[in-house]
Amino acid sequence: MSEAIGSLAQERALDRDCTTLSRHVLQQLQSFSADAQDLSALMNRIALAGKLIARHMSRAGLMENVLGFTGDVNVQGESVKKMDIYANDVFISVFKQSGLVCRLASEEMEKPYYIPENCPIGRYTLLYDPIDGSSNIDININVGSIFSIRQQEGNDEDGSALDLLQNGHKQIAAGYILYGPSTMLVYSIGRGVHSFTLDPSLGEFILSNENIQIPQHGPIYSVNEGNFWQWEESIRNYIRYVHRHEGYTARYGGALVGDFHRILFQGGVFLYPGTQKKPDGKLRLLYEAAPLAYLAQQAGGRASTGMQEIMDVIPKKLHERVPLIIGSKEDVALVESFITEGVREGKEKAVASS
Repeated sequence: MSEAIGSLAQERALDRDCTTLSRHVLQQLQSFSADAQDLSALMNRIALAGKLIARHMSRAGLMENVLGFTGDVNVQGESVKKMDIYANDVFISVFKQSGLVCRLASEEMEKPYYIPENCPIGRYTLLYDPIDGSSNIDININVGSIFSIRQQEGNDEDGSALDLLQNGHKQIAAGYILYGPSTMLVYSIGRGVHSFTLDPSLGEFILSNENIQIPQHGPIYSVNEGNFWQWEESIRNYIRYVHRHEGYTARYGGALVGDFHRILFQGGVFLYPGTQKKPDGKLRLLYEAAPLAYLAQQAGGRASTGMQEIMDVIPKKLHERVPLIIGSKEDVALVESFITEGVREGKEKAVASS
């Protein structure tokens, strides 16, 4: 009997170790069709980018010209970290000669990067934030990469990439890589959200959690309260509410991937509202908000601007920013209720003063 139990346990352990990212994609699609093979190959290359970045980051303090700023400013007007450039170049490099991706659009590049040798046959576009939370790199705190895959529509002969200016429902896959105590890759192809942990001894991402569900309500609120007096009164009222009620815990690390990862597993809400200086917020729709909104929706959560579902927002430009409220359904709805009340009160004051 004990031998049978031991054999079964060994079989389960072996099956778990064999559930790699590429295998899991094919299992999810229940197909070996050309499209399924494409998605599996795309995820494999994203995983390779994650492995290269994780390796480089793990040795960052021991090598020269890895940490710190380059002295340049990106299209967003933000100072560029050396790791931002390295990670951006890694994603480009791993998709060259793939025959799959014609364009790569990154928040570090003003315009998409075209791979001419892929474009005649490449049907996909990769949108990504190569390093989210790069200000944390120099102090060795969690950072991540965010990615989204869209199918190319039309030939984009003028290089305008106008077909990318569509809502988040056009994504066919999205996810992120978290560089922390272990390197994790979380993804969805529209069939639930699944996480994989990099096993350094195998050099493979192995399935660790399947069909992740965000709790309907959670104790965590994650927001940079240093911006308190820059927010609309409605957001300040929400913060006052959680301060006055038991059961809430503030957790904010300053890197979107790490903060969202916590909420994905434990529940709660992450907020990056607009401020007086930046009324549209700081986060990019196509590279950050929409991919994570896709994951949140697949995991039973929600993502909102406060007035509109993030997945329904149609951008007017590649680097458009949006306010972001994301996490458990009940907690997102609570934040929205304060915003709705603020709008109502504003209208009443306008009528009264007219």
